[in-house]
Amino acid sequence: MKRYLLLLFIAAVSVSKAQKIDSIYVNLYTDSLKKGTYNYINIDGLLPNGGYIPLDTSYLIFSASAGKFTGNNLFIDKNFKEEKVNIRVQLRQDTSRVKSFEMYIKRKPDDEILKTPDEIIRDIENRQRKKKKNTDT
Repeated sequence: MKRYLLLLFIAAVSVSKAQKIDSIYVNLYTDSLKKGTYNYINIDGLLPNGGYIPLDTSYLIFSASAGKFTGNNLFIDKNFKEEKVNIRVQLRQDTSRVKSFEMYIKRKPDDEILKTPDEIIRDIENRQRKKKKNTDT
């Protein structure tokens, strides 16, 4: 029994060391936040071995000057009037490791009309036909 507990303890220590985060990095997919939707805030952690892992609320504490976090997603109300939001991310295992940054609110409306799947397939087929026709001549 003692041997089993010792092995379990060694395994737990090695797993916890393997997931030690040396530093955190903000890796955003966009340069602005959209109102009325969830905005994913992507944070990566640098491991001692030089690798990176995505971090979520099991590793981080998220806070913002406006909106509400659900996991890594920041929801900004449609009626929000400010031009930017201050976001703060703190590492749970080392509260001295903090990243703070500002994100501006998207001003332009999302009025672009996207193609339907059928339109996309039709465009691809038309391009293939044109390409085949040009190679046949």
